[in-house]
Amino acid sequence: MAHPKRRQGSARQGKRRSHDKAVAPTMAICPNCGAWHIYHTVCGECGYYRGKLAIEKAAAL
Repeated sequence: MAHPKRRQGSARQGKRRSHDKAVAPTMAICPNCGAWHIYHTVCGECGYYRGKLAIEKAAAL
């Protein structure tokens, strides 16, 4: 099996890991109810997506 002749430096490790970061999802305002939801997904408050009812939400008690 192959073995490295020299140790990889911490700078090289940092350069490799510089792109491995968490990014916040893009948020949008629902035109139906005005709540914030993740872009390109169904609104969790009202169940609408792109102006059409996608999920039938249960009535609040």
